[in-house]
Amino acid sequence: MKRYFLTGIVVLIPLVITVWVLRLIVDTLDQTLFLLPASLRPEALFGIHIPGLGVVVALLIVMATGVVAANLLGRRLLQLGEEFVARIPIVNSIYTGVKQVSDTLFSGSGQAFRKVLLIRYPHGNSWAMAFQTGTPGGEVANKLGEPHVSVYIPTTPNPTSGFFLMVPRSDVIELDISVEDALKHIISMGVVATPGDKPLS
Repeated sequence: MKRYFLTGIVVLIPLVITVWVLRLIVDTLDQTLFLLPASLRPEALFGIHIPGLGVVVALLIVMATGVVAANLLGRRLLQLGEEFVARIPIVNSIYTGVKQVSDTLFSGSGQAFRKVLLIRYPHGNSWAMAFQTGTPGGEVANKLGEPHVSVYIPTTPNPTSGFFLMVPRSDVIELDISVEDALKHIISMGVVATPGDKPLS
């Protein structure tokens, strides 16, 4: 009886979490429908709420923004918008910080979250898996002296929280695995093996 119960738990937990996450995403993106005039919303046009229609609207908004920003006129409008935002004290700080992070993460030439590392954490006799986010620069680099790397150590099982550290480059071990495989290993608390792992006999 216990074996059947545990088997059911193992089968159902991934399904339930997957459905919950997908529903959360759909419900959140459905809020984009509020950008439309009340007369153009599904409730007014069809008399019913259509789940997931907000996802389509959000994708269209993102695509349209990309098309506009990719041409010369769009880039000029974007520049004027950023100059306007730069004049608003609090908004400027928030926008600039978020833009720097997004540019770093989504830039094709960026190095953030491209390398998986092993570092000694939280003490010298243990190791933790981390992602390289860059290298220290400016005053920080001058004070550190030797070359360091900036790393993000995700927590388990929620990798969206974690710790930011700067560690000597000589103290890290670079792993030849993808970020996706590393995340699977971290989220599963080591249950999901990384490529190249050999099963214990």
